[in-house]
Amino acid sequence: MIGIVLGLLGGLALFLYGMQMMSSGLEAAAGNRMKGILEKLTSNRFLGVAVGAAITAVIQSSSATTVMVVGFVNSGMLTLRQAVWIIMGANIGTTITGQLIALDVGAIAPLLAFAGVAVIMFSKKAQVQYYGQIVAGLGILFLGMEMMSSAMSPLRDSEAFINLMTQFGNPVIGILVGAVFTAIIQSSSASVGILQTLAIGGLITLPNAVFVLFGQNIGTCITAVLAAIGTSRNAKRTTIIHLTFNIIGTIIFTIVCILTPLTTVVQNFTPDNPAAQIANMHTLFNIVTTLLLLPFGTTLAKFATKVLPERAGEEPDTQGLMYIKPLQAGAEYQVGNAAIALNGIANELRRMEKMTRENVEESFNAVLEGSTHRLAKVEENEDYIDFLNKEISKYISKVITHETNRKDAANFNGFFRVCSNLERIGDHAMNICEYTKMLEEKKIAFSSDAKKEIEKMRDVSLAAIDSLRNLNSLSEEELEEVSGLEQKIDQMTEEYRQNQMERMREELCEGEASILYSEMLTDFERIGDHALNIGQELAVIRA
Repeated sequence: MIGIVLGLLGGLALFLYGMQMMSSGLEAAAGNRMKGILEKLTSNRFLGVAVGAAITAVIQSSSATTVMVVGFVNSGMLTLRQAVWIIMGANIGTTITGQLIALDVGAIAPLLAFAGVAVIMFSKKAQVQYYGQIVAGLGILFLGMEMMSSAMSPLRDSEAFINLMTQFGNPVIGILVGAVFTAIIQSSSASVGILQTLAIGGLITLPNAVFVLFGQNIGTCITAVLAAIGTSRNAKRTTIIHLTFNIIGTIIFTIVCILTPLTTVVQNFTPDNPAAQIANMHTLFNIVTTLLLLPFGTTLAKFATKVLPERAGEEPDTQGLMYIKPLQAGAEYQVGNAAIALNGIANELRRMEKMTRENVEESFNAVLEGSTHRLAKVEENEDYIDFLNKEISKYISKVITHETNRKDAANFNGFFRVCSNLERIGDHAMNICEYTKMLEEKKIAFSSDAKKEIEKMRDVSLAAIDSLRNLNSLSEEELEEVSGLEQKIDQMTEEYRQNQMERMREELCEGEASILYSEMLTDFERIGDHALNIGQELAVIRA
């Protein structure tokens, strides 16, 4: 029994390693081109399915394709509806691995492994090595299958094992076993391959394997679910679509297999090749489910949105303008549109200010903690701030060419400069947060006095931003408040530089910490300058 277990584990190790090696080689050889195709994808559902199937057939991993799609949806490169079609196609493309395994090439597996390793060892070109990796992986995969099949062959005479395999004929048990096992190894291609190995060894027949196979399609969704942790709501909705697709397909095919002789029909198609029977059922499952759900792709997207609705007051997941609609080429600019445009710009700038303020606070807090764990959120906000700056500036540039009223034109120009200064505050906040990389990497620590000063810098910076009254036009008294805070920042900057020099003389502060602190003071001072610039612009806008 120990020999069977060791042989099974060794074969499984080779099989999984060969699968991973082959997929890695395929992705390295073609992955970047595949990503480029996805980025340029149109909203055409048939093209989306075709691209999803082609990419997954090339990289041989529906999980990898879905994870890629989750990333693109998270960054706003793809819409949720576009993701639906690619996921459907990915489920079709993943069946190619089972069809390859169904080919009877076990006899030449050692030759494939040797040829692939030889290419890897003797070729100096990376692209050629990737192809060698694909061939070697395929050979090792079949060697692992052969080893597992040989190790399990004595089990054909074990009544207990045969009874266990028979239990999989129960739809509930079969689906649960397939889903859990696939979720553990995070590859439906690998779990289907192992199921094919059992079939080749005569340990399981298609009627008992079919429900396990359906469950494997559900289990493969775990990889995308894990990849969606910490992403946007739209990215999480992508995984809901993936899971819903496979659950619906499993329900449909389970009912069909119970009520009709579908399993027998698939068996009779290749009666002497049990591996091909499983591969064919896998392919049939995904193609038919795609064809059935293709007309309902938009419904799947809406369902995912209902499961994960937008939260009240929450920013949309993808980058976009909420209050202004960019002018299309040739569109007419009607008289009286200035008031609507100015109001929309002001609302967009308030969104931008909110993100900028959040980044200023997060960045100072990150430095006080000496940790980079806030950096990802600050970078995400900074990317959005840059997007808004670009889009608002483009919108103003187009609108102002149509504006004949001198006052309104001046207001547009004022908002243009407000936008630019907000973006610059965001840049300085990003600079401050990036100092945490060096703090964490080199274990640099600020003195307690320096930390107290940093806290005061944070508080005054936030007060300066808040004094802009959420980007409403400022009165003369309010402008004086902004100006007073800017002067206070200048005075604090000078005072803190002197304090830092004193700490250095007394050797109370590390040299590298002093350099970072000096850089931070520069960013702090510039935040005050840009806040004053914004205040001066707001004082004349709509005055």
